[in-house]
Amino acid sequence: MFASRARFCTPKTGLESREFKNMALLEIAFTDIADIAVVGVLFWGLLAWTRRMHARMALIGLAFLGAFYLLAQRFELQLTAWIFQGFFAVLVVLLVVVFQDDLRRLFEQIAALGLGRRISRPRGGSLAVLVRAMHQLAAKRRGALVVLPGREPLDRLLQGGIVLQATISEELIDSLFGTSSAGHDGALVMREDTLERFAVYLPLSENRAELGPGGTRHAAALGLAERSDALCLVVSEERGTVAVAHQGRLEVVDDPDELLARLQEHAQHVVAGGRRNGRSRLARRLAEGVVSFVLAFGAWVFLVPGASVQETTYEVAVGVENLPGGYALEGVRPSVVDVTVRGPRRALLFAPVDAFRLVIDANYVRFGRRTFEFGIESIRHGTELTVVNVEPRKVWLDVRKE
Repeated sequence: MFASRARFCTPKTGLESREFKNMALLEIAFTDIADIAVVGVLFWGLLAWTRRMHARMALIGLAFLGAFYLLAQRFELQLTAWIFQGFFAVLVVLLVVVFQDDLRRLFEQIAALGLGRRISRPRGGSLAVLVRAMHQLAAKRRGALVVLPGREPLDRLLQGGIVLQATISEELIDSLFGTSSAGHDGALVMREDTLERFAVYLPLSENRAELGPGGTRHAAALGLAERSDALCLVVSEERGTVAVAHQGRLEVVDDPDELLARLQEHAQHVVAGGRRNGRSRLARRLAEGVVSFVLAFGAWVFLVPGASVQETTYEVAVGVENLPGGYALEGVRPSVVDVTVRGPRRALLFAPVDAFRLVIDANYVRFGRRTFEFGIESIRHGTELTVVNVEPRKVWLDVRKE
């Protein structure tokens, strides 16, 4: 009995009539493109951060909860929506508490990127000296831990230590990690070509899967690599091996040439500000970038043009109910009316074409009434749109007695 056909127009603006789904994608200005790009980069950074923090499943879980909350609002489940609002308010505080170190690191990375600090590159000879010293200690089965800082500040992660400020040499490194040395159990910090501090204590990692058989030194090296972009060299006194901890990974490197190449790559990354490494990550994470920009574009369509108010006119068929017994309906004139509604574009987009109905109560036909008048309040619908006009406002029922 009910059928509706929708035609979209813009009577208030005088623009040519066109299909609404196409309107939402047109007239994108340069500022809109910049807006989408910025949000896309933020989404991309969020995906990369959750991957690095092994929190991708937690992010997916939050996305499901957010979708459930939107559904609760859409279907007016007021109690459920109210509970979710309180939950999300508490969740923000919990996330700040749980991820406070990670958030602080994120802000430090942004500051380091914005300040563009100039960092000198260590000479190749200094790195070669360090490699030889590490392998000599490994051959003697003497434990050692050396930190090569990246671009991120490390002050909040390093505890204790004795200021050294000495030129690197194999003999000095050997004496610092001697069994009788006061700094034997701590870490040595090497910045550029200088041995800056020794007997430094680092945060410990709890990732037993990555640590494997490694002991406390390996846990300290991995702990710093998880919380910063520093590279740590650790010598195992039990196995006589040299391992590299970087970007949350711990890997044994037996070949001195390979170890030197890793140190040179880290030094180049520090000096170049991660540009070369950033390009390689961009190539590897292209899928994440595509998803991020698609999400940003969808959010822009939903929140920016989707929030603008639009008027739309539907052709709604007239329905009849409560026709008294003994009467038969021959026809309705007119059979359709024009219903004009106003609301956000997104509401117009998701409103079903049969959401609007006009029903005439024909009970008064028994008293000889054939003409029925109505107003905008007679239009039934379950959307967030507002009915602003209906034309015509009078219909005639053609009935006969049976």
